[in-house]
Amino acid sequence: MRQNKILSLVGLATKAGKTVSGEFSTEKAVKNGTACIVLVSAQASENTKKKFQNMCAWYKVPVCFYGAKEELGGAAGCEYRASLAVTDHGLAGAIMKELNNMDERR
Repeated sequence: MRQNKILSLVGLATKAGKTVSGEFSTEKAVKNGTACIVLVSAQASENTKKKFQNMCAWYKVPVCFYGAKEELGGAAGCEYRASLAVTDHGLAGAIMKELNNMDERR
């Protein structure tokens, strides 16, 4: 249930025009300060995960490894995506809250 809510929030952010997806666009959003949270697929390569973890730590942007590429892509209106960034503080906060609730229930 929580997983669906997170993906629904990503879909809502996408419809509002508050996401960027794909490795290049996500990296650009982090570096120019517009990314509020970065979601990287759990299926992404170890290189991609490490790259975003290091970059987000440097720029102080929360990063989460979550879901399959198809799930993230579907929520972002694409076939599949390994990474995406949410650029709205309110929606990013709601996603963080759901991710924290999901971690507490484990």
